[in-house]
Amino acid sequence: MSKELIRLNEVSMVFDEDLVLDRINLYINDAEFLTLLGPSGCGKTTTLRIIGGFQTPTSGDVLFDGNRINDLPPYKRQINTVFQKYALFTHMNIYENVAFGLHISKTPEAEVRQRVKEALAMVNLSGFEKRSTTSLSGGQQQRVAIARAIVNRPKVLLLDEPLGALDLKLRKEMQTELKKIQQQVGITFIYVTHDQEEALTMSDTIVVMNEGRIQQIGTPLDIYNEPKNAFVANFIGESNIVDAIMEEDYKVTFSGRTFDCVDRGFARRERVDVVVRPEDLLISGPEEGQISGTVENIVFKGIYYEMMIRAADGYAWKVQNTHAYDVGTRLGLSVEPENIQVMHKN
Repeated sequence: MSKELIRLNEVSMVFDEDLVLDRINLYINDAEFLTLLGPSGCGKTTTLRIIGGFQTPTSGDVLFDGNRINDLPPYKRQINTVFQKYALFTHMNIYENVAFGLHISKTPEAEVRQRVKEALAMVNLSGFEKRSTTSLSGGQQQRVAIARAIVNRPKVLLLDEPLGALDLKLRKEMQTELKKIQQQVGITFIYVTHDQEEALTMSDTIVVMNEGRIQQIGTPLDIYNEPKNAFVANFIGESNIVDAIMEEDYKVTFSGRTFDCVDRGFARRERVDVVVRPEDLLISGPEEGQISGTVENIVFKGIYYEMMIRAADGYAWKVQNTHAYDVGTRLGLSVEPENIQVMHKN
């Protein structure tokens, strides 16, 4: 069973009368890869800075290993941070950059050499000790920044959009690399991003935030397949979100007909939102589908085609399929009960 390491209890943050965090409650386990995900201005970086000790919450408590640390300065916390700008020392070689914190803490030189060697091996930079930081690629510089952070053996590593400066191909490579490093080091990673794919690729747990509040906490699979509200459904992946009526348990009406679903516990005739992912819509002839419509637009996305199919009620369904259909083609759409997600209205 995982051990709780960090807890935020009713944490709020106000800047110049603006409520940036609104009574956040969150716990983070030891050796967990947790991602704070949300749009710009949602409060995720503020949450990270409060955990790191760079900001003190206006109200609420921050607990580390059961102890309140609200007033503990960053250098006394067992936490290190990797920022988007790596802030490497250009006048030092890689060995000196990674060893910097150990030298500050007056660690014996023999131990410094051993720990730097281990840290560079973890980030696949063995043999780079004498290289200049300016000779490195963006991905290599990021690895040096991570090595410099983990060489001090913190219990927690905070990462504030560290892949933002990298190109798309390198960013995808580093997503896999970061997860591998986290598992190898065995410490807690708390990662901030607005990139849904990054969050889904790397995380054990995703915390979706919006306007200073937590919208949903769960595994990547839970967040994607069982969004709690329309914001989460829209922000994580692509979705069709339609107004619907919950007739009774396991029966929901939208687009002019009643569908079987797997949801229950709603009020009879309650107005709800229904989410259907574009890849879950099945295409057939217009007479065979549960919904019929006409292809209005088609875009090739590499491994699938994305089509907009306008139904009789006026709603344009986004559909992803490996087969392309010409604009103007009449088609039928169907969806299995388990792929209909019913949510309370916000």
